[in-house]
Amino acid sequence: MGITLKPVRVGICGFGTVGGGTFNVLQRNCEEITRRTGRAIVVEHIAQRRPNVNCDTGNTAITDDIFAVANNPDIDVLVELIGGHEPAKELVLTAIRNGKHVVTANKALIAEHGNEIFEAARKYNVVVAYEAAIAGGIPIVKALREGLAANSINWLAGIINGTGNFILTEMRDKGRAFADVLKEAQELGYAEADPTFDVEGIDAAHKLTILSSVAFGIPLQFDQCYTEGISKVSAEDVANAESLGYRIKHLGLTRRTEAGIELRVHPTLIPEKRLIANVHGVMNAVLVDGNAVGPTMYYGAGAGAEPTASSIVADLVDVVRDMAVDQNVRMPS
Repeated sequence: MGITLKPVRVGICGFGTVGGGTFNVLQRNCEEITRRTGRAIVVEHIAQRRPNVNCDTGNTAITDDIFAVANNPDIDVLVELIGGHEPAKELVLTAIRNGKHVVTANKALIAEHGNEIFEAARKYNVVVAYEAAIAGGIPIVKALREGLAANSINWLAGIINGTGNFILTEMRDKGRAFADVLKEAQELGYAEADPTFDVEGIDAAHKLTILSSVAFGIPLQFDQCYTEGISKVSAEDVANAESLGYRIKHLGLTRRTEAGIELRVHPTLIPEKRLIANVHGVMNAVLVDGNAVGPTMYYGAGAGAEPTASSIVADLVDVVRDMAVDQNVRMPS
């Protein structure tokens, strides 16, 4: 008779769109997830500011205190979905000090405080997984770390902010002005009330910083990333590019140079026949060039409840599979 391992107990902090999506994916796909991990993954504790009407949480314990989850001795893995710097940073560090693994979708936290967080994770021999922080449902971190592990990466370029890509697509397709499309993006929920992070390139720079660290094995260096947004791109610019056979895309690009690793985010002219020039709307794509495989491209939904939940749950699956392994091998070097 086989041994039945006890379930892995998860606490979710932040139960909005993505938190609810994560809960629902875990419930709906529980049999498949258990088959793949050999253990059930159970949501034991949820911290939320307000109820999520899209989830039936049943008898799951609910609190409005995120640190109650981080300090709950019954929790094995904390899923951080509150966003921002504080209290997210202290929440994650508290969970790590309590010996809990962490899964996060917080690109700002990892890009700007990841070096400190990974050092703490090494000290306490736990995993900090962050696939969902970059490009929503696209498994780009796993592709770089696992699928392309045989390669020395030459360069990486990506459309990694769906809001900016939606705006540029609408400007090209319909000849609309930037401000007009931005207003619609806010009404549709693609852009925040304060859209600065999206339209000025900060969100993309956070993601590129993380991708560069994974691709090249360097420390996270957000302050070294050249960052330029799309707010100064006019409908005339877009039309002129089109007439010359180009598309304007907001790209993040990192590559090896003789002087070191280059990191930059800015509007870019791309020949219209290139695959990445034909990534439209809120979709994301990342093009990676490795010295063995050559160029490969990864395309998919860059945001949304269940695409992002797909990456969060994939990280949970990895954490569960690796629970008996020395976790230092999981940290960027």
